[in-house]
Order: sequence, then C-alpha cells, then structure tokens
Amino acid sequence: MRPVATASAVTDNVSHPPAVTGHGPVTRPNTVQVGTIVWLASELMFFAGVFAMYFQIRSASTALWADQTAKLNVPFAAINCLVLVISSVWCQMGVWKAERLQPGRTGSLLQVSSWGMREWYVLTYIFGAAFIAGQVYEYAKLVSEGVTLSSDQYGSIFFFSTGFHALHVSGGLVAFLLIIARTFTSRRYDHKQAVGAVVTSYYWHFVDVVWIALFSTIYLLR
Repeated sequence: MRPVATASAVTDNVSHPPAVTGHGPVTRPNTVQVGTIVWLASELMFFAGVFAMYFQIRSASTALWADQTAKLNVPFAAINCLVLVISSVWCQMGVWKAERLQPGRTGSLLQVSSWGMREWYVLTYIFGAAFIAGQVYEYAKLVSEGVTLSSDQYGSIFFFSTGFHALHVSGGLVAFLLIIARTFTSRRYDHKQAVGAVVTSYYWHFVDVVWIALFSTIYLLR
C-alpha cells in the first residue's frame, strides 16, 4: 500500500514567501513604513487644528487681517515656496536611487545621471536649508515692521503656524543628515537602509504639502 501523506508532511512541502531580516515576509507590510504613515496622520490632525485656529481668529479680526497681510512679501514667499517644492523633486529622485540600492554616484559629480541617493539627498538638504533661511529673513523683516509673536492675534497665529512648520522642516533636515551619514558608516547598503531613505521622503513630502496649504491660506487668501 502507498503511504498516506500526513498533514505535517503536506505543510512542510508548502512554499512560504521569503523573509527579509528584521522585516518579516515580503508579502507583509513593512512596519517602519506603516508606522511612519500612522505618525504622519497624527501630524496631519495637528496641522488641521492649526488651520482651524487660524480661520477662527481671522473671522473675529477681519480688519486686523486686512491691515497686517499688506505687510507680507508675497513674491518673496512664493519663490521660497517654490524652493521647497523643488526640494521634494530632488528627494524623490533620491528615493528612486535608494530603491535600486545605489547609495552614491557611479561616475563624475558633473554626471547627474550617475548620482546616487546621497547626492540627491544632499541637494534636497541644500534647498531645504535655503527655505529655512528665507523664512528667517522674512521673520526679521516682519519684526522690524512691528509684527511679532506677541504683537496681536495676527502675529501670534502667523508665527505659531509657520514656526511649527519650520521646526518640522528642520527635523527633516536632521533626518537627511542621518540618512546620508549612514551611507558612509555602513559597509553595505541594504534593504533596511533603503527603507530609512524612503520613510524620510514620506515626511519631507508631507511638510511640503502642508506648506503649500499654509502658503495658500496665509499669503494668497486675503
């Protein structure tokens, strides 16, 4: 008689999806990416509260808004906003290189096509730092015109909303430095490091979109 296959034998013959060290099977959602998305959702709720505060205070001080918004340098702010938007483009270029497990350039620095994740992230960092410098310049200009955090309701909500966003951008710049540094300290660029670069891009795109909304609300909605 032919032996009957037991349930355990059948189970042993079933193929299972391969696992990546520290990340579980490839068919399972990456916990780092999922955790980052959940955290960004909580950040989205925070900024939703900021927008609610802005519109509530504005509705009660329309005359003040009409006077203070005239002091804003909209063309300069638009250029600064464009700088941050372009930085997201460079960031995504770096993500594509990270997904291909290419940490650095394979040719000359002048050969942009040979750039890796590191070069694109350095360029993203430069543009992000330029955005922060632009905000500092704008803050100094407004303070010289009497608009401060404690001057009135407009100054309070303006510096509160844009200031918290600036802190988020600064946090992203620190994250870029850490991601770039890891490409020099690690012997081998693997999937785990690529995930770190990808989730950092999630955060950066998030602060970019939030600033577009803030810019439209504060500078364009008069």
